[in-house]
Amino acid sequence: MEAALDKRALAPVLIDVSQMGSYTDFIGVVSGRSDRQVDAIAEGISLAMKARGIYPLGREGSGTGRWTLLDFGAFVIHVFYHPVREFYDLESLWIEAPRIPLEIPADAKISEPDAYYAV
Repeated sequence: MEAALDKRALAPVLIDVSQMGSYTDFIGVVSGRSDRQVDAIAEGISLAMKARGIYPLGREGSGTGRWTLLDFGAFVIHVFYHPVREFYDLESLWIEAPRIPLEIPADAKISEPDAYYAV
């Protein structure tokens, strides 16, 4: 999540699905304000993990700027263009799963809907 926030990701959520699913333990969801930012966030996460010696098992949706999934085995990160995130509402699929508390900087929090979108 730090790597995503370094690229100015919005509204990060980390969901503990370890007791509910068998394919991963944690699901992270973040948003970007534009298609270019979505790609930059996903690339930033990938580079940060590689620096720690952790490589993705899979990557989907890259280069579209709408959504990228990074599968690191024990955790999966979804990077969405925010309107796409709202449409798919992935967090509601795991509504009963506990959220991991995150320290979210003020500039990554959104209080007004217009702030999610590039101006």
